[in-house]
Amino acid sequence: MGDPFGHTPLPAHGQPPAQVLDELARLKADDRDWRSGRVFSLVYSAGEEHHHLLEQALAMYAAENGLNVLAFPSIGRLQHDLVRNTASLLGADDPASGGGVEGYLTSGGSESLVQATKVARDVARERGIARPSVVAATSAHAAFTKGADYFDLELRRVPVGPDFRADPAAMEAAVDESTILLVGSAPAYPTGVVDPIEELAAVARRHDVLLHVDACMGGYLLPFLARLGRFDAPFDFRVDGVTSMSADLHKYGYAAKGVSVALYRTHELARHQVFVTTDWDGGFYASTTVAGSKPAGPIAAAWAATMHLGLDGYLRLTAEAHDAALALRRGIEGIDGLVVRGDPPATVLAFGAADPATLDIFAVGDALAGRGWYLDRQSGPDSLHATVHAGSAASVGDLVADLGEVVAEVGSRRAADRSTTYGSDT
Repeated sequence: MGDPFGHTPLPAHGQPPAQVLDELARLKADDRDWRSGRVFSLVYSAGEEHHHLLEQALAMYAAENGLNVLAFPSIGRLQHDLVRNTASLLGADDPASGGGVEGYLTSGGSESLVQATKVARDVARERGIARPSVVAATSAHAAFTKGADYFDLELRRVPVGPDFRADPAAMEAAVDESTILLVGSAPAYPTGVVDPIEELAAVARRHDVLLHVDACMGGYLLPFLARLGRFDAPFDFRVDGVTSMSADLHKYGYAAKGVSVALYRTHELARHQVFVTTDWDGGFYASTTVAGSKPAGPIAAAWAATMHLGLDGYLRLTAEAHDAALALRRGIEGIDGLVVRGDPPATVLAFGAADPATLDIFAVGDALAGRGWYLDRQSGPDSLHATVHAGSAASVGDLVADLGEVVAEVGSRRAADRSTTYGSDT
């Protein structure tokens, strides 16, 4: 079997630190340069000063193990602050939330969603449901598929509506006596639209099932857009029927990878995320995540990010990113042949060909990559995906300019190919 990445064998003799670091730099040379602002995925940057702070916090806790907060009580404090502050952003302090929101840090959004699925499985067991089902729109994150596979739940995917949002009526039609969990997204990753959470919550209440709101993208974005007067759709624990939520600090919280928060409306729900056993010779063992040993560096870096930015910093970064996203959307909509998918209200969007027969959007992506841009690709329908963050905001104007040129070039080639293939009437 070939090895696409090559292989560096374990050396017979250890190498000096400088040599090792030089080799890392060489290996890293072909990676995408996210500092240039031309990467609209994967990395969320709040600038070099902020990144340097993250590096220092990561290094300060490089050796500690977050599994045991009795040995390292400072890690327990950092985790508590992050969970409590995230919960406050998502409505936990409002009387409508019930005042009992609890949660835990995870390694990322995928684990938060997997844990929410596991919690639902455990609740289903308490209710005597042999094989529970989860109802989610096709736009809900792939981690729900992973969670259903891990914990033996049936995942029922329901097509989104013409606006690319979850369709509450269609989802309700998929609910039966085995259903334990509904899923809503705020926003959904594929198109950046926000599902109608209040309507989904009403469905959940009618059928006495759980509702998880995946705010991994929006947890550190939508609350600040709301404070800026740019978003007003209810989506968090202030909505009766929302039983759990997830929010990623390493996205619009501008923290280092990987830290996310899984939150539950009540202690009774939250306790299902905790794994405890004494059935081995090693004594009491407890963990709130799939992993046992937990890197403390990302936790410290996330705490440092939130303390450094504060509410005013997040408002500033959110405004910068949102202004840039609006400019990108206007630019895309001003290019003949392109269309934005749905009506994304925040900073995540997808766009594609208005007529796929005349424009290959993936060829557009190839041409943009040749000019140094990185955008994700997705299907259903074929689209390019852009996550606009503070670090990419300044480059949006250049992206729109290049996009206009590339669409013209690719469209011309497609027209020429069609002419060559089918001939002409003259």
